[in-house]
Amino acid sequence: MLVSLLTVLVMVLAALPARAELRIDVTRGTVEPLPIAISEFFGVAPEESEIGRDIADVISANLERSGLFRPLDRKAFIQSAASIDVRPRFSDWRVINATALVNGSVESMQDGRVQVQFRLWDVFAEAQMVGLVYTTEKSNWRRIAHIISDAVYKRLTGESGYFDTRIVYVAESGKKNERVKRLAIMDQDGANHRFLTDGRALVLTPRFSPTQQEITYLSYFNNKPRVYLFNVQTGRRELLGEFPGMTFAPRFSADGNSVLMSHAREGNTDIYIMDLRTRRPIRLTDHPDIDTAATFSPDGSQITFESDRSGTQQIYVMNSDGSDQRRISFGQGRYATPVWSPRGDLIAFTKLRGGKFHIGVMRPDGSGERLLTESFLDEGPTWSPNGRVIMFFRQEPGDEGRIHLYSIDLTGYNLRRVVTPGFASDPAWSPLNP
Repeated sequence: MLVSLLTVLVMVLAALPARAELRIDVTRGTVEPLPIAISEFFGVAPEESEIGRDIADVISANLERSGLFRPLDRKAFIQSAASIDVRPRFSDWRVINATALVNGSVESMQDGRVQVQFRLWDVFAEAQMVGLVYTTEKSNWRRIAHIISDAVYKRLTGESGYFDTRIVYVAESGKKNERVKRLAIMDQDGANHRFLTDGRALVLTPRFSPTQQEITYLSYFNNKPRVYLFNVQTGRRELLGEFPGMTFAPRFSADGNSVLMSHAREGNTDIYIMDLRTRRPIRLTDHPDIDTAATFSPDGSQITFESDRSGTQQIYVMNSDGSDQRRISFGQGRYATPVWSPRGDLIAFTKLRGGKFHIGVMRPDGSGERLLTESFLDEGPTWSPNGRVIMFFRQEPGDEGRIHLYSIDLTGYNLRRVVTPGFASDPAWSPLNP
């Protein structure tokens, strides 16, 4: 369920003294995590203090998982949350090696809502970098924590954050060859987890709309592949159509008005585009070999897809009208599931080489290929909305076929498992919450 925020936003950017600006250089291959102190948000009443503590905990967890920050142990803090709310004693934070400080407060209002204030400080410059004030329902405290995390991340890295987002994926349970597969959704940190389907029909490859209100997914009903649109907010499901031979759910265009899909007609699998208003499919490729797994570039001008027309699975790019189809992958091995970065600068892919699976990236012209992972089976890359992190699923060898979600930084560092209640595959990362 999307949260509607009633928000008052105040941003104060204080000028820093003449010194190097506090900023993390995320373009480097390895980054030493920035020591940051995140104080419990001060509240007078017990309920306010509890919300303040929970907000601080979520911010700490978000920033730590990014691999760019090292939240300091609160047991080492010298100054109390109440006194920080008046003015930080910067010497107390320098002595524990804090480079940046996050503090704030929670105050109940007469109408039952809460006002959450937050500040980010440069400890050595003794200057405020960001100040925000939110007024919202008490139940929205977790989303407020994600929004604050994004604000800290953006101010200290120069890039947009990705914490106020969600993940839709296929939740798997049961024996390896008898898996029940349900559609599930959760916040990017695993909170607010819920199932969207009951498992009676097989579901595959969910994909978010750019508006985040809708998800497309593929489901098999009486062994026939059907594509559905699922409204996350209302829970309403709509049949988009039956598409024989389809193995991947469609992907939305940037404006959300059309979808790319591949399906077989007369034994030939090609890429089609369908306008969601007219439901009229238009063929973009016409080749005797298999063309599938198509995705748009962020500006909608180009499409990447996989094809075996060269004899093995490879990655191709074409214009959005189907013209100028060209191969871009030329390394050793087979390439699949290409996904364009939200920034437009890279394409992520799955690669099979020498009996090992990899998640990698390359530029849209095929240059600069880099492999980020290697394992028994890695598949299904999906990008965070800032183009900084890739999530995918990994299957372990063995009879059980354990399968879990993982994320990795674009540099190839900070590999982390994404915790889910059971086995998980086919993740799709949402845009930032509206």
